[in-house]
Amino acid sequence: MNDIIDDLSWRGLIAVSTDLDDLRKALDSSVVTFYCGFDPTAPGLHIGNLVQLLTMRRFQEAGHRPIAIVGGATGLIGDPGGKSAERVLNPRELVAEWVDRIRVEVSQFLDFADGPAGATVVSNLDWTGQLSAIDFLRDIGKHFPVNQMLSREVVRARLEAGGISYTEFSYQILQGNDFLELHRRHGCTLQLGGSDQWGNLVSGVDLIRRVTGESVHALATPLITKPDGTKYGKTEGEAVWLSQELMSPYAFYQFWINRTDAEMPGLLRVFSFRSRGQIESLEQETADRPAARLAQRLLAEELTTLVHGAAELAKVQAASQALFGQGELAALDEGTLAAAVAEVPNAAVPLAGSAGLPPVADLMALCGIVPSKSAARRAIAEGGAYLNNVKVTEQDAVPSRADLLHGRFLVLRRGKRTVGAVEAV
Repeated sequence: MNDIIDDLSWRGLIAVSTDLDDLRKALDSSVVTFYCGFDPTAPGLHIGNLVQLLTMRRFQEAGHRPIAIVGGATGLIGDPGGKSAERVLNPRELVAEWVDRIRVEVSQFLDFADGPAGATVVSNLDWTGQLSAIDFLRDIGKHFPVNQMLSREVVRARLEAGGISYTEFSYQILQGNDFLELHRRHGCTLQLGGSDQWGNLVSGVDLIRRVTGESVHALATPLITKPDGTKYGKTEGEAVWLSQELMSPYAFYQFWINRTDAEMPGLLRVFSFRSRGQIESLEQETADRPAARLAQRLLAEELTTLVHGAAELAKVQAASQALFGQGELAALDEGTLAAAVAEVPNAAVPLAGSAGLPPVADLMALCGIVPSKSAARRAIAEGGAYLNNVKVTEQDAVPSRADLLHGRFLVLRRGKRTVGAVEAV
């Protein structure tokens, strides 16, 4: 394949690094053991973490050996980066539970086959948990000049915002020690991370130089942002999770389908494993025929398959087609239909005892696909109203309980593209 540094550069995946020429020489001359850390400060990983996981996979496919750290120790503290105030510390039992969940998520993206590039997953609690306060201060802390620690951008920002505790101030020492431990135990010479982690990455490089006299490397990827400059998955309630328990495969697929044309060149380069030629062709196709949304569809298919598997992709695509009248709603399993319903305008309808369902016109207004009941009746009269993909011909039509899909859902549609749903509760 192409030189890994050239490939990462073209994809826009190098924000900052230690000497790139030295790193390139190391990567060209032998198998490089590298690592990236994932702190369990949430119940799962999101697409910001996916950038790192896929970058690790690119390095592994180029013949290098990945180590993923799940931060059983650092997760008890939390990186101060990106936070304007002190983190609330999570209970140890909860962090341990999240460590196990994230270990599974990380493992699905790397190859653990025997060989020089076989992956490893470790927890930094393995070496930090037994470290006494005296050993921490004598053997590690003495190598960290306070003036240098204070100069880190994250620390400066927190000091300007009102202060930082010694706990979070010490995070960079713990992460630096992780690099030293992996260097000693596994010969690790490269650390990957996001650009907001650069101060922590450099702390490890400096610590290894001070303790061993050896030079190692660090490479940071840029933060992936929306056109308005905000980070994907960081708005409250809008995190794009990788876990099916936290975000359905349907919602995950729809996230990528709904990206704008302006976003696609950057997203394809960062998240797709297609070649440079294929991606450039897709970029041109998007410019020439934007209505086709080919880039969005192919990226959604690629990433949904990668994260959730081909079987889930097939369910998602069947649901997407059925929702808009191009497939059988009744053929969808209950979980897939429920996930699809959650992504369109929807409402709950009480259904108790012998009570019947409201008229279709009322339901269309209730779920918001028309502005009023009178507008719903007009849509019915004009032949543009559908219940479970069947055209509604009577303005006073009332669905029966037998119409409820899986005994719960009704899918309503106005025209070809305006879809809503109600759930009987």
